[in-house]
Amino acid sequence: MYLYDQYDQEMVDTRVAEFRDQCRRRLEGKLTEDQFKPLRLMNGLYLQLHAYMLRVAVPYGTLNSAQMHALADIADKYDRGYGHFTTRQNIQYNWIKLEEAPDLLADLAKVEMHAIQTSGNCIRNISSDHFAGAAADELVDPRPYAELMRQWSSFHPEFSYLPRKFKIAVIASDTDRAAMRLHDIGIQIVRNDAGELGAAFYVGGGMGRTPMIAPCINEFVPLDRLITYAEACLRVYNRYGRRDNKYKARIKILVHELGKDEYTRQVEEEYQHLLDAGVEPPFAELERIRTFFEDPAFEADAPADIDRSDPDFALWVDRNTHPHKAPGYVSAVISLKPVGGIPGDASTEQMHLMAELAKEYSFDECRVMHTQNIVLPHVRIADLHALWTRLEAAGLGTPNLDQVGDIIACPGLDYCSLANARSIPVAQKISERFEANGKGDALGQLKLKISGCINACGHHHAGHIGILGVDKKGVENYQLLLGGSEAEDVSLGKITGPGFSEDGIVDAVETAADVYLRERQDGERFLDTYRRIGMEPFKEALYG
Repeated sequence: MYLYDQYDQEMVDTRVAEFRDQCRRRLEGKLTEDQFKPLRLMNGLYLQLHAYMLRVAVPYGTLNSAQMHALADIADKYDRGYGHFTTRQNIQYNWIKLEEAPDLLADLAKVEMHAIQTSGNCIRNISSDHFAGAAADELVDPRPYAELMRQWSSFHPEFSYLPRKFKIAVIASDTDRAAMRLHDIGIQIVRNDAGELGAAFYVGGGMGRTPMIAPCINEFVPLDRLITYAEACLRVYNRYGRRDNKYKARIKILVHELGKDEYTRQVEEEYQHLLDAGVEPPFAELERIRTFFEDPAFEADAPADIDRSDPDFALWVDRNTHPHKAPGYVSAVISLKPVGGIPGDASTEQMHLMAELAKEYSFDECRVMHTQNIVLPHVRIADLHALWTRLEAAGLGTPNLDQVGDIIACPGLDYCSLANARSIPVAQKISERFEANGKGDALGQLKLKISGCINACGHHHAGHIGILGVDKKGVENYQLLLGGSEAEDVSLGKITGPGFSEDGIVDAVETAADVYLRERQDGERFLDTYRRIGMEPFKEALYG
């Protein structure tokens, strides 16, 4: 993984000192809240319903054990003993005291972490495939390119005050595990007919109140022009993006209103201008970064056979491991979705344990997943039983990857000042319902996502089943959506009809699941069945 050089460390340390002074002035009353707000947002500090929330950047989701231990210590010292891992591969703390925030950031800086550009109208944390560098199906490890983009975008003077927030994802396989086409810019590393590596650029995706799937505007950008092309995309957006209406300020609106062809024409024109100016970082910088992502020392001829006589262990292996490029290894997913639990939450003790397991079993590395889980990317198959045993004892061994209980959910109205409805209780009730009725195993892959408001932090548009919480005359109401996908078969879910109460939405999810179980054909996922039979059978069952 990437290690800070002196410039990285100095930038982060300087920002901590600057923010410490800003907090002091706010606490002394020398700054009003309106004056302080843009300053705190530059450092990832939000004012939520009950307290300040801090969002910590985890670039492309990669952590070492020292960093995970530090996150656990921060949860214990500054929060209430837990943290919340997000769909953007970050971690959030929900109970931060303003007077302690600078010390928290200083503690992060000691382990090469920060909260810079996790908020505000700037380029946010660069995300990637959580199996990057380990997956058997990728062309190359996409993280060096994500790191190059992180360095380019950090404190970029031209893009510090964009019309709206901006999110970029980088992947390197045909299987999309990062919701790439639902980002402002999605980049897929590809190989052309000549065998050369390049980047396909998808621009103008996003969720929120106007969900859109990003179109491909260029199928092949040479990798030594990656930054230049991204800069051209952002320059056109920065120049013409709406600043008069925040609901129309995202790049997806600009691409939609200009049209893909006209937006692409303007990007290509700007791209040529930048090429003439010679702004691309030297290729030697990418080569320097790439050295930090070399493969660990995998054991040659690592054994691939394990004792599967324990059915609970065998089920966890089947569901929560992913094929690895190195023989004798897998990537092992640690579920943060126990039955009845809060999706994405991990306690101080659990984070410390995950740090220990990463060091012992995964070459001192773990990843935050797009699905709000944690993965140990490089685990010997021979070590899986010992790993699972320790996870089980800590409540981290739930075998539910991509199952109905592996729910993505935002914090909702329990914490968020923007939310209209609670997400957490709904997620808890759904996981408990399907555990009790025993239908979860029969359902197979079923991706369920819940948002507490139209901002879609829970990615409800992209769920096979999606739930959106709304306010209906002062009462929490839940809309049901079907048919979404964030993967390579990307699609946006459609609302079934009138919404439901909190208990009613749990019943509605079970009803939709029953329609699938009744109608599915051999080998079909929930999403496949929905696409084949359409909405009507589900609406008939839900509303009569």
